[in-house]
Amino acid sequence: MRSIICLSFGLVLFPLGFFPTAKAEAPAARASAFRVDSGWPKPGHPIVFGPVSAVATDKADRVFVFHRGPHPVAIFEREGRYLGAWNNAEIKKPHGFRIDAEGNAWITDIGDHTVKKFTLDGKRLLSIGTPGKSGGGPDHFNQPTDVAVHPTTGEVFVSDGYGNARVIVFSKDGKYLREWGTRGTRAGEFHLPHAILFDRDGRLLVGDRENNRIQVFDTQGKHLETWTESGAPYGLSLGGDGSILVADGRANQVIQLDSGGKRLAAWGRKGTRAGEFDLPHTLCVDSHGDLYVTDINGKRIQKFHLDTE
Repeated sequence: MRSIICLSFGLVLFPLGFFPTAKAEAPAARASAFRVDSGWPKPGHPIVFGPVSAVATDKADRVFVFHRGPHPVAIFEREGRYLGAWNNAEIKKPHGFRIDAEGNAWITDIGDHTVKKFTLDGKRLLSIGTPGKSGGGPDHFNQPTDVAVHPTTGEVFVSDGYGNARVIVFSKDGKYLREWGTRGTRAGEFHLPHAILFDRDGRLLVGDRENNRIQVFDTQGKHLETWTESGAPYGLSLGGDGSILVADGRANQVIQLDSGGKRLAAWGRKGTRAGEFDLPHTLCVDSHGDLYVTDINGKRIQKFHLDTE
């Protein structure tokens, strides 16, 4: 007998690893369906994963897995074959990992209080912040969580989230430009800004984790909207169809929102079997629409294939 799990938006029984399409509120919106690939990555690779903090894919659909263990960046092809790893001792405690439009990697290191830019083979190009020292102001972070690089200007938007409660913006060469935010619950305030992402319309989405919401801004920090159907947004990714995928680490779910913040679907539950989660932290989508989800407590990365049937 095959295993059964159920979605959060209704008592729906389905085979483990397959997530059915949900009925959208608006006729033009559609939920996606994914099936878990329990054999990804392929066995036999040399990496022993620590807590897996982040994942990103490049233009060739290579998968970069950021984890808290030796060789903190492990690289796989999309079929799951191991390709190599960074042997980088300067990364103290991995958190966020993004790849920009020019093919550079941006990481946040909450152990070193820095944001760094690397080539995809692990050569450091730029460091922002004061290594090993936390603080506020333009020259310090306090455990920065995530990075979003504007696709045309190259401006670097950082969610400075654990110790501070702000978004801070730098030029592409690391010069301080502006910031906004303080701790609180009102519009434009944050309680642990944990994830940050540009949507297809160039709006900046900030996962305001402990306030259980996503706040939407323009690039100058003007508050545009607040979305409240995201759960606790630990991680944010743009789907191939323009929808927003959320890793809700508190509910152990992946949530799909439409471009206006309305919930289309949700799946997952706490556990260690394929398709289950134990603190999903970040996620990303490759050029085929397939989904990768990191797991902090589970110390693993899972792949979900987009079901196109």
